[in-house]
Amino acid sequence: MDIKRMVESINDELISIRREFHKNPELSDKEYNTMERICRYLDSWGIEYRKGVAKTGVVAIVRGSQEGKTIGLRGDIDALPVTEENDVEYKSINKGVMHACGHDAHITILLGAARIIKSMEKELKGNVKFFFQPAEETTGGADRMIKEGCLENPDVDAVLGLHVSPNIDTGTVQLRYGKMNASSDMITIVVRGKSAHGANPEKSIDPLIISANIIMALQTIVSRNISPLDPAVFTIGSIHGGTKGNIIPEEVRMECILRTLDNGVRKYFKERIISVVEGISKSYGGEGEIIIQESYPPLINSDEIVDSVKEVLEEVIGKENIQLVPHAELFAEDFAYFTQAKKACFFNLGCRNEEKGCIYPLHNSRFNIDEDCLGLGVEIQVRNVLKLLNS
Repeated sequence: MDIKRMVESINDELISIRREFHKNPELSDKEYNTMERICRYLDSWGIEYRKGVAKTGVVAIVRGSQEGKTIGLRGDIDALPVTEENDVEYKSINKGVMHACGHDAHITILLGAARIIKSMEKELKGNVKFFFQPAEETTGGADRMIKEGCLENPDVDAVLGLHVSPNIDTGTVQLRYGKMNASSDMITIVVRGKSAHGANPEKSIDPLIISANIIMALQTIVSRNISPLDPAVFTIGSIHGGTKGNIIPEEVRMECILRTLDNGVRKYFKERIISVVEGISKSYGGEGEIIIQESYPPLINSDEIVDSVKEVLEEVIGKENIQLVPHAELFAEDFAYFTQAKKACFFNLGCRNEEKGCIYPLHNSRFNIDEDCLGLGVEIQVRNVLKLLNS
């Protein structure tokens, strides 16, 4: 079975599919037309699916003729609120919305893998599920898909996912054992005091002064409460309070984000935030409120599945084109929910090509991919699935 030749035979179609999705991006939880486009392709290839999972997601399945394991492949489908600046024929037609994170490529690779695996179903030992997942950029569609049963009936044994990366050249892959991406928690801090005229500060409880002390104290959690061997980042990205220079305000609001690689550190850090904010606020006569919106967990790859993927990559692209990443990154990725539920592996697929001008970072208005990565992504994922099914 010549998988490479099978992929080459559909390469032009892969490019066409990717450009279609790139031209018609939709924001998180609004991917209705994207969902319908995906379903039309699945219908044309005779692939069984269920749509409307997590509102706008699709779960497809190819059932092999022989009993065996079930392997899942995941691709996210949502776009970003970015106005595209690329001068290409497939430029986004939806103003202010763009596939600036490569999810159009992820959809295409998943569809390509589904088409090829469907053609093998008579020889397939086991089943393959395909998760077209909404809302990676916002509300965490992976969690909702799992809660709606995407990993059940039949139960999935392992899940594979990838992300295109403009940081590495097409033809290379970044792979990591263990912890790969951080957890993410959005935290709002509200400090309430007592308003007064700027000429009478003694009549106030100044929430700005309280907030300034809280900001400094919170930064010491990383340096004095957390081991330097446990990466953690706490960012206060927005501070709002007051309306005029001669009025001491009633309230200050801060928007923050916490990123950690360890669930124990994550829990302890949030406890310390609460203690610091409430303690300092009370000591100045004010009141501190903390609102925590828990988001993605840390993404932790399974060594067993990484070993399998690494063997496939050595066959497809060669050892010299595999980059084993030495350190985790503190970006968040909701594939983490799959890694918590099942054995899983997530890796980065190079899409950079300086000669073609594919050099801009993710979330940039001029981000674009080297489309040669599409066929490679399909081949890698098909081979990954077959290796796991036959192991």
